[in-house]
Amino acid sequence: MAQKAAKSLASRNTFILRRNHLVTVALHLLFLLFQILFVRPRSWVLYLTFCLPAIAIEVYLDVIGRPEYSHDGFLRRPGQDLDAEGLTDYMWDVVYWTWINILLVLIFGNNAWWLYLVVPAYTIYLAATTVGGLKAMFSPPKDDEGATTAASESKRQQKLGKRAQQRMTYQNQY
Repeated sequence: MAQKAAKSLASRNTFILRRNHLVTVALHLLFLLFQILFVRPRSWVLYLTFCLPAIAIEVYLDVIGRPEYSHDGFLRRPGQDLDAEGLTDYMWDVVYWTWINILLVLIFGNNAWWLYLVVPAYTIYLAATTVGGLKAMFSPPKDDEGATTAASESKRQQKLGKRAQQRMTYQNQY
């Protein structure tokens, strides 16, 4: 029963990595097979441009998620959780979108590579909404005319503000 959570994380990571590597290899072999068999060749430059980042991400996820075992067969490190939210989740989105894009290129031709631009557009959208949310979070509330409302301040904050104004007027008199 020792390290039950670590062992289950290690087995889940191993399953996820094995499944994703098999799908990636199958899709790339399918693409290469279509590349060789059909007369109208696909663009190698676009293929490498759009697939290399996903392959690099998959290698990175393999490095951080692969469990390590000692020579005795005991679990040393289960690896990081590959189902984690945040950046890891976004990396999986890039890998999955690359898979979808490879299939679309096989069906519709080279022009489907340009659908890959959805990924940077989505990133820009997420960044813009995050920055907008941060601005709204740190800006003081405003009333209809754009001035900050005194009612949103506590009584203690209002008293401290009045004292600061009085100190400024006293300093300006001398």
